Amino acid sequence: MKGEPPLQLSEIFYSIQGESSFAGYPCLFFRFSGCNLRCSYCDAKYTYEEPTNPTTIENLLTEADRYPNVLIEITGGEPLLQDGVYPLMDRLLAAGRTVLLETNGSISIERVPKEVVKIIDLKCPDSGMSEKMNLANLDLLTPHDEIKFVVSSQGDYDWARDMINKHRLVEKAKLILSPVIGRLEPALLAQWLMTDCLPARLQLQLHTLLWPEMKRGV
Repeated sequence: MKGEPPLQLSEIFYSIQGESSFAGYPCLFFRFSGCNLRCSYCDAKYTYEEPTNPTTIENLLTEADRYPNVLIEITGGEPLLQDGVYPLMDRLLAAGRTVLLETNGSISIERVPKEVVKIIDLKCPDSGMSEKMNLANLDLLTPHDEIKFVVSSQGDYDWARDMINKHRLVEKAKLILSPVIGRLEPALLAQWLMTDCLPARLQLQLHTLLWPEMKRGV
């Protein structure tokens, strides 16, 4: 549509949703370039290290039409850095699509349409980015939204548990805890969850189990 801002894209791929409460469903991913954070365990550095691929909303809508009736996830990098993401979400919703947005928790979600399933990656201390979180976002969530904690250590887990309790997050959104591969054994995180009876879901990255040799495009 004339006047809509261009978008800087890292990649488009069709895969199985590997995270969130939608894990296991076919999903079309629009991964956007650029990120304002530098997490210690980042597995998508290419989104801010490699050249971008300029595109338009029309091109992305055409791509979405190739995969009818599947989820669409907008991710990054950090997609909310680009103004064109907002009209893209509006137009996908108007077309009847289910839209997931994965965002790093540092930018306000106030402009994101309420119908979009917002997945906020609330950064734990070992990420090095926990002080960058926009905690005002916690009051903008709806019950269909999700908060994800990526956990590297016992300290990260304790921080996540305290955040869940302090901010009454179980009343605001679905909660997910995911271990950083290579830093924390999943079974240990499972034990901590069970010991505390924490009302959160333990999740492993399904795509890394299905295609362990692939580092992107899944």
